[in-house]
Amino acid sequence: MFKTNKTNSVMKGLGLGIMTAAMLLVSACGSTTTTPAPAQTEQAAAPAAESKPVTLVNNGIEMTYPKAPERAVTLNQHVTEIMLALDLADKMVGTAYLDDQILPELKADYDKVPVLSDKYPTKEVLMAANPDFVYAGWKSGFGEKGVGSMQDLEKIGIKSYLQESSSKPGPTIDDVFADITNIGRIFRVEDKANALINKMKSEMDQTISKIGKVDKPLKVFVYDSGEDKPLTAANNYMTDLIKTAGGKNIFDDIQKGWADVSWEEVLSRNPDVIIIVDYGDKTVDQKRNFLLNKKELADIPAIKNQHLIVLPLSAASEGVRAPIALKILAEGLYPDNFK
Repeated sequence: MFKTNKTNSVMKGLGLGIMTAAMLLVSACGSTTTTPAPAQTEQAAAPAAESKPVTLVNNGIEMTYPKAPERAVTLNQHVTEIMLALDLADKMVGTAYLDDQILPELKADYDKVPVLSDKYPTKEVLMAANPDFVYAGWKSGFGEKGVGSMQDLEKIGIKSYLQESSSKPGPTIDDVFADITNIGRIFRVEDKANALINKMKSEMDQTISKIGKVDKPLKVFVYDSGEDKPLTAANNYMTDLIKTAGGKNIFDDIQKGWADVSWEEVLSRNPDVIIIVDYGDKTVDQKRNFLLNKKELADIPAIKNQHLIVLPLSAASEGVRAPIALKILAEGLYPDNFK
């Protein structure tokens, strides 16, 4: 740049370059308007992303969440556990309706949340908690015996969400993951939602690898309750869990979630295994003894071999217990593979 045949020109050029460099150094040290580092840029962008409204279509209802809820109430255990697993206990002002015991690793956070009711709270009790968001696991939460419809809550400024995977025909574990993703978006904790989903997938993959290849799936009858007519799982979430565990729900051809069937139908479909859903007024022992002593079932393989599996209702629901449920079912169906 300073190439010349005259020595004094070279000297002048060098002097000018040194002075310019010194001035730039002083300017840089004294400047108060530096270009932000990449980390600073990301930090500045984060609040902007959190303030952007989130719009979802939930069970056919378009719902916009202008900001992350601060005062949430959960109805039903499986959605309560999703909130707690996403570290959102500090955003909860109430919860209700447990099926059984909360997951041990979530209990400390659960104990910090006010329990509004053993079942669904009345509208008056709900309103006293002053919520800005209500999250229900079952449609009944927003039904006549629940806290009012999503539309009614919207009219008074309360946002809501109904678990999609608990409300659609033939849900799969991917539908549960979609619900977790949606809650992550609503509360602006997408990273935590993704981490939870990846953890669940990893745990389920470990179980699936132990099941191995199943050439002939075992035939499974799900016994929920009922003596004159059994209530059973039909085309619902449990069907997908059973299939993933290497079994086949004998009533998966019925196009509804739960169905009353006859004992004659159970007998004709000849199940290899019976899953007893643990909840309700009857204990597991009462349900097991009823089935083992029912004369009409004496000759089916499940009863002759006493091949019965107990699955808590909380594990059979569409929530964070999918890996637990899958492991219970797989170990029950194929115990030799887990020794």
